[in-house]
Amino acid sequence: MILVTGATGNVGSEVVAAVRRAGQPVRALVRDIDGVALPPGVTAVSGDLDVPDTMSEAIDGARAMFLLPGHANLPALLDRAKSAGLQHVVLLSSGSAELVDSANVVARSMARSEQAVRESGLAWTFLRPRSFMSNAFRWLPQLAAGDVVRVRFPRVPVAAIDPADIAAVAARALTDDVFADRILDLTGPAALRPADQIAILAEVLDRRLVCRELTDDETRAELAATLPPEYAAAFADFYLDGSLDESQVYPTVREVTGHEPRTFTDWAVAHTAAFATD
Repeated sequence: MILVTGATGNVGSEVVAAVRRAGQPVRALVRDIDGVALPPGVTAVSGDLDVPDTMSEAIDGARAMFLLPGHANLPALLDRAKSAGLQHVVLLSSGSAELVDSANVVARSMARSEQAVRESGLAWTFLRPRSFMSNAFRWLPQLAAGDVVRVRFPRVPVAAIDPADIAAVAARALTDDVFADRILDLTGPAALRPADQIAILAEVLDRRLVCRELTDDETRAELAATLPPEYAAAFADFYLDGSLDESQVYPTVREVTGHEPRTFTDWAVAHTAAFATD
């Protein structure tokens, strides 16, 4: 039995589907069991990752768990899981974990999550994807309003990855112990700037999109207006001050799954319906 947390999210939903395709039984941790749509053969369970005593139904009898980072009571949760017989944790982390920067709230959260899993005594695999291609969904409101898209961090190239490729790697790690105690850096096949992504969306959607690149000052103002201060500071640190380089391309998806990582064009074509404005 494989437990997938965050089972309805961008990555978690793909992990559920990938593990089922591998022929393994899956429990999907969801906030609300009633009305949730899951693939056939997937069991929905509820529980609060920050309250380990609520996780018995989800954890008991599970061999491995796909885990989201950032939970306050993670050591207690992992102790509960270990006592229930869980053997392996596949943690969704990020490249920022290697910064070990206590001043950056995102990097700090990722590093602490990895530390808790590493110290749990369980077998572990850390997935460190770079930015997700699905982050392009943040442009949906602008695309619905017109053809001009304002983009932050215009000079920053990122080797973004399709969440489906993260899930394919996660499924292999959850079902094959050869990936135990390994850090897997995950990227797409090319580093693209926001303008490159907008150009691809324009071609796929057959629209004359215009990329409006924000200045650093405009970006800082937008971050301050839309995020809590510590998160606004974290992303400014990553992409304006340059503490995080996500441009390097890694071969991990191909090495683990046997297929090449999907391109941003592949991702955009697969999600054309989500960008429809009619």
